[in-house]
Amino acid sequence: MTATVRPHPNDPLHGITLEAILQRLVEHYGWEKLGSMITIRCFNFDPSVKSSLTFLRKTPWARQKVEKLYIKIHKKLKPAKETR
Repeated sequence: MTATVRPHPNDPLHGITLEAILQRLVEHYGWEKLGSMITIRCFNFDPSVKSSLTFLRKTPWARQKVEKLYIKIHKKLKPAKETR
């Protein structure tokens, strides 16, 4: 018996990386607005995806805030850009 992979249509975080979530939020809001919505230093002082990912991976409460914001607005976001 083999296991089948089922899609998770009700889970907007399924199959998306933290980096992709962060990039989509930054594209949608920009660093300044994102920093005012989620007050963490890496969003407000010299922000970058790399430094933010480092912090979010080590800080569960901050990651939860980012994921919660993404879940709240993911349907409003433009579709992810496809890379070839």
